[in-house]
Amino acid sequence: MDKRYEVFCLADRHFYETPDRLSSSTTGQPAALFEAAQRPVPEGWRTSLSGDWLHFTPVDEDGRPRPGLPRQGWKIHVSACLDNAEKTAAQVWEYCVPRAVPFKFVPGRPALHLRNSKYAGRGSSGKFATLYPADEAELERILGELGELLEGEPGPYILTDLRWRSGPLYVRYGAFVERHCVGEGGALVPAIEDGRGVLVPDRRDPAFQVPEWVTLPEFLRPQLEARNATTVTDLPYAIERALHFSNGGGVYAGTDTRDGSKVVLKEARPYAGLAADGSDAVTRLEREKAALERLCGLGVAPEVRDWFVLGEHRFLVMEFLEGRTLNSFFATRHPLITVDPDPDEVAAYTSWALGVHRSVERAVAAVHSRGLVCNDLHMFNMMVAPEEDGGAPVVRLLDFEAAVPADDYRGQAMAHPGFIAPRDRTGFDVDRYALACLRLALFVPMTTLLVVDPEKAAHLAEVAASQFPDAPKGFFEEAVQVIRGAGAPPATPYLPCGPREWPAARESMAAAILASATPERDDRLFPGDISQFAKGGGLSFAYGAAGVLYALDTTGCGRYGEGEEWLLRHTAEPAAGTPPGFYDGLSGVAYVLDRLGHTERALALVDRILDEKWQQLGPGLHDGLAGLGLALDSLGRTTGESDLRERALEAAWLLAKPSDAEPADRPPRAGLLHGATGPALLFLRLYEHTHDPALLDHAAAFLRRDLARCGRDRSGALQVNETVRTMPYLGAGSVGIGMVLDDYLAHRHDEEFAEARAAILPVAQSRYYAQPGLFSGRAGMVLHLARTRAPRDRLDEQTSALAWYAVPYQGHLAFPGDQMMRLSMDLATGTAGCLLALGALPGATGRRHRPAGLPFLPPLPAAPRSAPESGAGRRTPVPTERSTEV
Repeated sequence: MDKRYEVFCLADRHFYETPDRLSSSTTGQPAALFEAAQRPVPEGWRTSLSGDWLHFTPVDEDGRPRPGLPRQGWKIHVSACLDNAEKTAAQVWEYCVPRAVPFKFVPGRPALHLRNSKYAGRGSSGKFATLYPADEAELERILGELGELLEGEPGPYILTDLRWRSGPLYVRYGAFVERHCVGEGGALVPAIEDGRGVLVPDRRDPAFQVPEWVTLPEFLRPQLEARNATTVTDLPYAIERALHFSNGGGVYAGTDTRDGSKVVLKEARPYAGLAADGSDAVTRLEREKAALERLCGLGVAPEVRDWFVLGEHRFLVMEFLEGRTLNSFFATRHPLITVDPDPDEVAAYTSWALGVHRSVERAVAAVHSRGLVCNDLHMFNMMVAPEEDGGAPVVRLLDFEAAVPADDYRGQAMAHPGFIAPRDRTGFDVDRYALACLRLALFVPMTTLLVVDPEKAAHLAEVAASQFPDAPKGFFEEAVQVIRGAGAPPATPYLPCGPREWPAARESMAAAILASATPERDDRLFPGDISQFAKGGGLSFAYGAAGVLYALDTTGCGRYGEGEEWLLRHTAEPAAGTPPGFYDGLSGVAYVLDRLGHTERALALVDRILDEKWQQLGPGLHDGLAGLGLALDSLGRTTGESDLRERALEAAWLLAKPSDAEPADRPPRAGLLHGATGPALLFLRLYEHTHDPALLDHAAAFLRRDLARCGRDRSGALQVNETVRTMPYLGAGSVGIGMVLDDYLAHRHDEEFAEARAAILPVAQSRYYAQPGLFSGRAGMVLHLARTRAPRDRLDEQTSALAWYAVPYQGHLAFPGDQMMRLSMDLATGTAGCLLALGALPGATGRRHRPAGLPFLPPLPAAPRSAPESGAGRRTPVPTERSTEV
């Protein structure tokens, strides 16, 4: 589970939403601001709001920032807690404004709470205010003067910075103004100049570091020495590896050096890792210690070994529990992760899962017998022991920082989204609700959808019962009764229509997309993945308006004029730092605008890209040279601009140049979007236009790179091997490779590729996928099976199973995005992508139009052509992207 998504669930029930809209969306009122944020600034100052920062900038008579402020240098961060932030903001304002020191701070309590929450970014945690000294002399003066004014004020430790004395001031060398460069993965990242004046990434890792070309000021050396004086060398524990990190601290596996026993050390940072009730990591670790001591001797939770303080951080030392967390069993044990599940394996899994549930029920009953509510029960907190008890699984419980006495129950301050109880459940009923969710999740692990719509429970129960016929009668129905609550009305037919019911499904999905549109907003037009809140994400093809408008058009749902006007308005002056890539940035937007007839704006965007150092982009289709090259070639052909086609060829030859191998600790990614398959697609499309056999040779070489990253799963199917997991999906898995293999084999026979294509096909036919999305879920499988002309019964199975994930939105058919905690309307993760996949079905878009497809991956020719085995032969090009006639 990706913890980044949780804070984007706070402000809206249906969609991922930027956290800074929390107060207005939940109360209907503007966010409450600190008093200092509401003060009028004197003449010569300007204020501006950017994200969750309120900036204060000294300006000249023309309203421009006063000259003299450097573009980078040593900046000062001020840390604050919720209780002292109001006072700290006032003191920072009163110090900086008379001295003309530029600064910014978080202007309200909700935004500060989110910055310091448990799963907030560790690199930004604790940063309440930032000051920008003009030079090192002013840096030293501010640290001395403001440090004295704020002496003794508490605040979270800022991990990226060096602490000044006892706090709450911290320093770090970094950018003062927004600049960008191409980072290691080929994407744009925040930048500073190195000693040669070259822009390099401004690293914000959660550990203090000084750039190699920068000298640490002498007055900061005592602070560095004090920081380095805190070590773990004197502890009676050898820390061997980190198990987990959050903003509240780390969890480490180690050994007690006194007796050699295995232990777990859990760390808590003061004032950091806030829960919904405002409790910090230390408070919750103290709760966990008390809970575990209360459960001592039951054998259902780890025993407490020690408690100590190191460098102001608290540590709880616990018994190490052997085994695996319950969630980790699905990738290897779940019987539906195959094409045709063996009935005996399904029955054996059913027996095991029922045993797990009984063991969890017994453990929870034991906790309740000591008067405690677990209060955060889910599969990541359940440890399945390697040994069994009389053939039955043994489960013990972990992570009791949310546990509370039943007679002092105050609600759930934190809980897993797939198991969080409605507010009408209290005390032991909160755990009973989680146990009911577990009944469903053990068989169809999709209970995060209950956060979007609790009525989904009955639908999931139907799916589970149909796939696991050996489960006891009533087992799933009992779970639904607990989830829906006493007195709930009888369940009614859940979906407005099924995904197979084209064109009714097409019209329903399009209606859901348009019902969600917010043309009055500037950050995004359609709700989608959290990536749309990054620079340019609201415009982009993958997550923003461009991809949704493309999907509506290519599936025959019609044009959305207001949406096109929104996209034109917001591309007149794209924000600095907007990426140039196809799926994440401007070249993909240009492609869609050209397709919709807005060619002049498309050319302007491309000119903007070509004026930058685009040659330094990474290789990928998603955000690099492959995607840019394809967009340039397409636009060059629709406009007749030969220079654009030449730039596309330049991109291809840049990709073809030998490059240094990736370091062993950072292996290259594989697949269509980020791997070598994206460049292979560019070589193929350019070969069709130029007939240069060298391009086809390069396509083959790049496809072999990605195939070398693949391995056979337990059924013999071919998937991308990412060491810790295997990936079947369209975006980063083997199915995306298979789509481009199809195109290559239409030009030239290759036995290895033909065998790989056949071995990839089964991974698109599995019974279960965790998500519905186009690039990381079942919709991508539907698209591949439709395009590669798999047997119709297999295609029908996959399209029917899309209904497993569907959720009604305003009476229309919609789908959740990544992590399935909120709905999404974008192309990469949500409803628009599912719409595109269903539009690829034979006959879905009507007789006059070809089936829908992704850009540069149009429907295959009617039948494979025989092709020469060398690059010397030629072939009639496939239809161009703009062709709509059969």
